[in-house]
Amino acid sequence: MATSEREEPTRRDFLYIATGAFGAVGAAALAWPFIDQMNPDASAVALSSIEVDISSIEEGQSLTVKWRGKPVFIRHRTPTEIEEAKAVDVADLRDPQTDEERVKPGKEQWLIMIGICTHLGCVPEGQKGDYDGWFCPCHGSHYDSAGRIRQGPAPLNLELPPYEFVSDTLIKIG
Repeated sequence: MATSEREEPTRRDFLYIATGAFGAVGAAALAWPFIDQMNPDASAVALSSIEVDISSIEEGQSLTVKWRGKPVFIRHRTPTEIEEAKAVDVADLRDPQTDEERVKPGKEQWLIMIGICTHLGCVPEGQKGDYDGWFCPCHGSHYDSAGRIRQGPAPLNLELPPYEFVSDTLIKIG
């Protein structure tokens, strides 16, 4: 008959396990401050989203606010601007997007975009250029009334930030 010999744990085995566990807890406690310091500070977290009151922006006017250090254009478009934007043949665009894809449903009069040219990062001027939208004076990019690139070296449309309507007169960007 074969008997299985099993060793009983000794005091030395217990000391090895206890020392290893104590060392692992100590290493984690030592590493935590270094890992935690990589989180953004409170001022950066506070700037991650902003709320903007749009009740004072008249039809045909724009407002520029700063979000994450970038200019954000908020445009209260006129019915003419909306119709011009909807009438554009998407197949003719370098970065094809319909007007409906660039605004929130039911809020077509509000266009909210990051105001940085997609060519080299200049800030375009509003209601200028060949398409009644934005014109970048640095290198001559023309954007239409929906912020889509129509002419010039810019490869993409003006970027849309994440935003939502908190109420009819308040938007949250970020």
